[in-house]
Formats: sequence, C-alpha cells, structure tokens
Amino acid sequence: MHTAALDALDCQRVLKKVGLNLVGELLKGQGEFLEFNHFPQGDVYDKETGSQYYYHAHRGSEEHGHFHVFQRPPEDNHPGYLADPTHLIAISMDAWGEPIGLFTTNRWVTGETWRDAPETLALARSFELDHAWPSWPVNRWVSAMIIAFYPYLDVLVNHRDREIDSLEKSGVRDIFENRDVEVIGQLPISLADWERRLASSLGHE
Repeated sequence: MHTAALDALDCQRVLKKVGLNLVGELLKGQGEFLEFNHFPQGDVYDKETGSQYYYHAHRGSEEHGHFHVFQRPPEDNHPGYLADPTHLIAISMDAWGEPIGLFTTNRWVTGETWRDAPETLALARSFELDHAWPSWPVNRWVSAMIIAFYPYLDVLVNHRDREIDSLEKSGVRDIFENRDVEVIGQLPISLADWERRLASSLGHE
C-alpha cells in the first residue's frame, strides 16, 4: 500500500511539474466538459485485466467530479456479449485535480453487475490498467489508488452491504433501483496524509 501511495503521488508530481493535473490531463482533447458525460468517451478499459474507469461530474459544489472505477472479469464476456462491470469505488476530485474522497453507490447509479463485498473486494485486488490510453500517468494513478486505499474500500464496501441489507429489512422496496438511495457511504481522504501514515507504520519516518 505504501509503494502504491508513493506511485500515486509521483503521478501527480510529474504532471504538476509541467503545470498539469490528473483531471486536466484526462480531459484534454475531449471537447466540452458536460455534466454526466463520460470522459473519455467510451471509458478506459483494459481488455486483458478487465479494469475500467471513467470520469464525470454531477454533484455540484461538493467536488469538481469523480472517477467511477470498475472491474469486469474478461471471462464474463462472450462473443457478441459484453458483460456489465462491477463498481469498485468512486474517487472524488477537487477543482485542483486532487483526490478528496471515496464513496460507494447503489446499483442503478452505474448499471453494474452487483456483487457482494467479498467478491467486490476480490476484484479490487486484481485491478490494474496496463496501457497508456488516454494517459499513462492517470491510468497508473487510478491503479495505485485502488491498492493504496484498499482498507478504505474494505470499510466502504462492507458498509454498503450492511446499509442495503438494513434498508431491505426496513421495508424499502426494489432497493437496487430506488432513486432515493444513491450514495451509500463516503469517506474523506488525503493521499499525502495517508502516505505519511503508511510510512510511519513501516518505521520510515
């Protein structure tokens, strides 16, 4: 996790060195930035690993936008059939292209193949984008963030399942398509602070 956190910080560093950030790097050449549109168009997908993400915005002043990060095991696809991916986590970004939070969503938000927490977390452990389109540093950064913040994913995805179960038991009907249930859980993050905590736990102060 510490190595991944350092890698994510390094991706941000090399972009900042030339006046860029993660979001700007991803959006360049993509046309007008419109709410709800996926950037890049068609999403980023590694057909060998099944890893996928896109960036978009629709949450107003809470953030600039967020990455939706997925895993679609290649074996789920068949000739003429592309399976829906499983949502792992969303990463909130501020206006300066810095990560500020992680959150989970209900099934209808992304139209995903819903898997329970153990299955979802197992998929997260296999997440890797191993190509350079549309941006090598952004792809490396997303891959590193999933590894670095795995304990956060563990907490959030298990919390998601408990909340869904609780709502179903309370009588909420058709829970996975209920538009009143969108964001299920969220946690603020600081990549720099988390790297320092990980370094301290390893005795690297």
